[in-house]
Amino acid sequence: MESSSELDRLHFFEQACKISEATYASNPLDADNLIRWAGALLELCQFQSIPDSQKMIQDAISKLEEALSINPKKHNALWCLGNAQTSFAFLTNKEDEAGPYFEKAAQYFQQLVDEDPSNEIYMKSLEISAKVGLSPYLV
Repeated sequence: MESSSELDRLHFFEQACKISEATYASNPLDADNLIRWAGALLELCQFQSIPDSQKMIQDAISKLEEALSINPKKHNALWCLGNAQTSFAFLTNKEDEAGPYFEKAAQYFQQLVDEDPSNEIYMKSLEISAKVGLSPYLV
């Protein structure tokens, strides 16, 4: 059974998605709104079955890519894209299917490192995504 705090979290992110959807209807060029919406989807996917989580992650990736098409300098969109690609990779059950997602994650993290080489979080994320992407595993 889910705890009260988990249900509160679920409700919070469901509301965040609804608010972002309404905001998008009135202002589809709001990159920050798209990033918030994607972030809420990435949080909500934790409460779903694997196939539903994968759909939500793909939807979040689409919103993040749209945000970057509006404003290519959104570091938080790149950061979320790297994490979304990594999450999707971990939800696959075959290494050959997961590999391209780890590679995309590493590309996003590399782009962040290129733009801000002193950011230790970006560096660590790149290191981890590169290691995980090369490691054999099965979920």
